[in-house]
Amino acid sequence: MPTLVLIGHGMVGQRFLEAAAERGLTRSHRVVVLCEEPRPAYDRVQLTSYFSGTTPEELSMTDPEFITAHNIELHVGDPAESVDRATRTVRSRSGLEFTYDTLVLATGSYPFVPPVPGKDATGCFVYRTIEDLYAIEEYAKNHATVGAVVGGGLLGLEAAGALKGLGLTTHIVEFAPRLMPVQVDEGGGAALLRTIGDMGLSVHTGVGTQEIVTGDRDAVRAMKLSDGSELATDLVVFSAGVRPRDQLARDMGLKVGERGGIAVDAECRTSDPAVFAIGECALAVDGRVYGLVAPGYEMAQTAADAILGTAGDGFTGADLSTKLKLLGVDVASFGDAHGAAEGCLDVVYSDSRSGTYKKLVIGSGGELLGGILVGDAEAYGTLRALTGTVPPVAPEALVLPAGAGAPAQLGPEALPDDAVICSCHNVTKGEICAHTTLPEVKKCTKAGTGCGSCVKLIGQLLPKSGDEGLCGCFALTRQELYEIVRVKRITTFAEVLDGHGREAARGGEGCEVCKPTVGSIIASLAPSIGADGYVLDGEQAALQDTNDHFLANLQKNGSYSVVPRVPGGEITPEKLIVIGEVARDFGLYTKITGGQRIDLFGARVDQLPAIWGRLVDAGFESGHAYGKALRTVKSCVGQTWCRYGVQDSVRMAIDLELRYRGLRSPHKLKSAVSGCARECAEAQSKDFGVIATANGWNLYVGGNGGMTPRHADLLAQDLSDAELIRLIDRFLMFYIRTADRLERTSTWLDRIEGGLDHVRDVVVHDSLGICDELESLMRAHVAHYRDEWAETLDDPERLARFVSFVNAPGTPDPTVRFVPERDQIKPELPLISLASLEGTAAR
Repeated sequence: MPTLVLIGHGMVGQRFLEAAAERGLTRSHRVVVLCEEPRPAYDRVQLTSYFSGTTPEELSMTDPEFITAHNIELHVGDPAESVDRATRTVRSRSGLEFTYDTLVLATGSYPFVPPVPGKDATGCFVYRTIEDLYAIEEYAKNHATVGAVVGGGLLGLEAAGALKGLGLTTHIVEFAPRLMPVQVDEGGGAALLRTIGDMGLSVHTGVGTQEIVTGDRDAVRAMKLSDGSELATDLVVFSAGVRPRDQLARDMGLKVGERGGIAVDAECRTSDPAVFAIGECALAVDGRVYGLVAPGYEMAQTAADAILGTAGDGFTGADLSTKLKLLGVDVASFGDAHGAAEGCLDVVYSDSRSGTYKKLVIGSGGELLGGILVGDAEAYGTLRALTGTVPPVAPEALVLPAGAGAPAQLGPEALPDDAVICSCHNVTKGEICAHTTLPEVKKCTKAGTGCGSCVKLIGQLLPKSGDEGLCGCFALTRQELYEIVRVKRITTFAEVLDGHGREAARGGEGCEVCKPTVGSIIASLAPSIGADGYVLDGEQAALQDTNDHFLANLQKNGSYSVVPRVPGGEITPEKLIVIGEVARDFGLYTKITGGQRIDLFGARVDQLPAIWGRLVDAGFESGHAYGKALRTVKSCVGQTWCRYGVQDSVRMAIDLELRYRGLRSPHKLKSAVSGCARECAEAQSKDFGVIATANGWNLYVGGNGGMTPRHADLLAQDLSDAELIRLIDRFLMFYIRTADRLERTSTWLDRIEGGLDHVRDVVVHDSLGICDELESLMRAHVAHYRDEWAETLDDPERLARFVSFVNAPGTPDPTVRFVPERDQIKPELPLISLASLEGTAAR
């Protein structure tokens, strides 16, 4: 079996392995990978998210099952040190030797550090790997209050955002006259400069770094700039561009470019036919070294095709379009962004107040050649796909905001089927429209799994379902029913059904879908519409499922669980003793949950009032483990006890849990608060999660740790306590208002048109003008909260429902039985007779 050796395991290296597996090369070849870093491939594009709580494991792009399934021999922390082309032998740092038939170089690039005096001083860093970030974080925590970034390009701005997030006073030094000089023009740079300046970062453009001045311990003290000024700083991050890592190729005697890069042909083959080069280390046939991931992916696929012997057109160049969010600012460029074509004209819209700048480059024939978008990149996907064509609307319609006198905006339906929607994986509109859901598109085409900038456009292209009614009783959606109940202040299901149900359903009883849905809506809006918020009063009781019907969770043997609320996971010894005594006296099984509460299992329905009577007397209240409502707000110990904590996470978790307790929603809600970026409370797997920073709180939304895990998205950062609570109020009420029945925030965020950007516009920027209303609804909920169990215990009529048999109230259910296990109890399962097993076998 021939051997294929891959040197380098970054994003492009991993994409090559996937392409090789798709083409069967992992079955026909022995595949060996030598990786320099101490971990497999990870998402370097999202590297900065580490500082907002993303773990290295979450950044990983390497599924161990994929490596195992394809028999790939992966050696991490063991780079190739030499290659003998004559014997086709690769030797690693640890001394391993491999003889290859085909060699693929994916060695990437290295950060360029200007050759200035003091560049190696203590406190100087580059911004390239996870290990670099570890080092920056540790040094900033113990030795720095001011940081400076050399370079105002993509990575430079990300590095500046990271330093700001670490609590440092931050400066950006850029030699060019504007930020991001490669991607944006003078107007775009000015808009970006204003916005970043408003964030509290100091930007120095048109000056270079002359020297790093050191002090005690040879540590950074200041920077001397080319204009003669001196900038005091404790920490310097060099982010002045990258250079291709081609030294191994040079040592091998391969042809390299005059300014670096391993020369390759259209098949990504080097001057040695047995050796290929892909990604940032390669000099393509058009004389360019590509520093973006999309061209690297295309080269990976091209090389895999060439090795298989099925190469097509090859790689002759790539689209350099990019869309990023830098320091919270949307920045995008596509096509001929700087207007290099002869005879082209610019169409420009600029609003310095909002920090918005849009420029389109139009050719002499009216075709769209390229453009730059700063502050508002909403139309990026559509505009990039239209590049090279004459748009069906006037150019000004493509840049003017809605309501500014422009003709109708251009939608994705105007795109041709061959328009490339996902440039990372070269997926067209036609390929996307062959599918019906976003997960299906991602699985079958990989579109949306790269940089992610195309996800919103993909969602707009996917078909909408025909009948979006809630059920057979209602042609209206849950969202429409919510608005009807809110505006008309309807307090009963019968009124909703008779006034707004399908004609055939009016006067009926509803179904198992609409009854709990409308019941939840009425419960969510109860304080605002004048309804009784108690879920078991009057008609509301008939709308609840079994769990809500008895304010407890039904278990597999007919018993119920009892879950008292423990806000933030904080509990006194006295309350712990009460829980222990209740569990002992009623013979209940006890378990500590992942949400920092104690579950008590095995209660008969007739025992629930007595159990809760003792718990309520001790100061406990319902934990709502039975309802589609807030469950828990998990917390770490925070700065009060932990040496890494930067905020009081326990206090915040308690405040949030007490604020949102009892809030009825389309699905259960979970939350967590972490006291630092180490994320011990796992806030990014929650519906809304909070992570402390040196400057306040970062708010994440849409996480899910359940059957379909989803990493939460950053909604806003560095918030004060008041800002944080205000945004969570708005987010939760907007979710309750617009989500479908039984829809988690994670699914809702992926489904809702516009996704996270739209939600951010609504709840942060109040784009719909509804935030006052959302806050008012939450205030009403908080003001009218009542503990359901405390109210139940005070009302004999309500207590009357808690019986096993209506006609024999004092008789316990004899079918609820238990057996001992590990000094506690477990449900006794029904015995299966040998005869029944034999009958099953016979059948």
